Order: sequence, then structure tokens, then C-alpha cells
Amino acid sequence: MVDLADELELSDPQTRVLGALLEKKATTPDAYPLTLKALVTACNQSTSRDPVVDYDANLVETTCEALKAKGLLRIVHPAAGERATKYRQILDEQLHLDDAEAAVLAVLLLRGAQTAPELRSRTERMHAFGDVGSVEATLGRLAVRSDRPLVRLLERAPGQREARWIQLLQHDADGRAEASASAGAGGGDRGSASPRDAAGAARIDDLEARVVELESQVARLVAALDGLIDPPS
Repeated sequence: MVDLADELELSDPQTRVLGALLEKKATTPDAYPLTLKALVTACNQSTSRDPVVDYDANLVETTCEALKAKGLLRIVHPAAGERATKYRQILDEQLHLDDAEAAVLAVLLLRGAQTAPELRSRTERMHAFGDVGSVEATLGRLAVRSDRPLVRLLERAPGQREARWIQLLQHDADGRAEASASAGAGGGDRGSASPRDAAGAARIDDLEARVVELESQVARLVAALDGLIDPPS
């Protein structure tokens, strides 16, 4: 194990890469660890991400190297018959997270401040919480850890129906808390999306996850054919 600093102070790209790897480990285990191409796709998804980003392969690869130096990621070099280097997070191992805690933290890393009901809905493909109370219990454990608190409950801002939680691994927690309060005061509660919108977003999430898994399967097929065909661009 690597001794982690009391304050990880993850950069924005580091936050997105770790969140994406946590998510894909739970939702597409057959395609995990991820190739660089699959990881770039996971970081740049247009759904289940806030903000939406457009990272290139060089930035993601450099970010992975930085996370490896922090002891939060491992690089899986190609074995015999394989071509692609792959990446897997070990944040869950280093912080001793159970499946419920990893799911909650993944959504907070990927989507910013969230209410407990939002977290219950948005972690469904990673971990099935029985009710909102189970989510709140998980958040409570993450907030009072003896080694380091990993989440913080924000005060409910004007215009927000419920209080939100933020993760504390990323830099500038106070600034992110202020931004969440401003967003609530200006635009109302993000938890008010219609069931139809939520269902549409979930379908897009499923399709994007399938694309990542199919890309991984194609890469394994190309490797098994040992150069008889060229991989698709």
C-alpha cells in the first residue's frame, strides 16, 4: 500500500478519470480495465457527466501517469497476445471502500454536488440501494471516517428543495460548495428532471457502456488474430 497524503487535492482531469474508472469497473466489468481509447470515451460521455468535457488521449494518458504517482491507479501492460495498455483505479483499495461507498463516490466525482435521492437514482447501475435512507447511511460513513472525511453535506441553498453532498478528494471544496449554492439559487433543483428525461438519459448511458464494451471485445479479437486484420480506426 502507498501512504496517501491527508489531502489528495485531485485536479479536474484526475477527478474525471478516477470517477470514470470507478463507474466502468461496476457497470462494464467485462471491458475493465479500460484501454486508453475506452477511457477517453468514458471521460467524454455526454450523459452522466457534469461538466461535459472533451479530453484528448494525451491529456488522459498524462493524467493516468499522475494518478499512478499518487498511488491511485495501476497501468496494466499488454500480456502475450495483447496489444493495448490498460488502466485500472485502485482508489477503492487505498481508501477501503465497499461497493456502496464506491458507487456514491463515483457519482460525486463524475457529476458534482448531488442530493441523496439523486444519488440513489444515479448509482442504480453500480449498486442497488434499497431506499434513500441507505444512501444517507453510506454518506454518513464517508463523512465521519477517522482517517479522512470523503464527503461533506452542504447547507440547503435558496431555491433548492434538498441539501446536497460534495466529495472532498478534488481541489477547492469550498469553491465547489459555493458554485453549487449559486446554481441552486439561480436555476432551481437539478433533481426536478421529468421521468421521461431520466429514462432517456439512462438509455443513452446503457448504449455508451455497450460501445465501450464492444470496443474492448474488438480489440481482443484483433489481438487473437495476431495481425491478420487491422484494428478499426
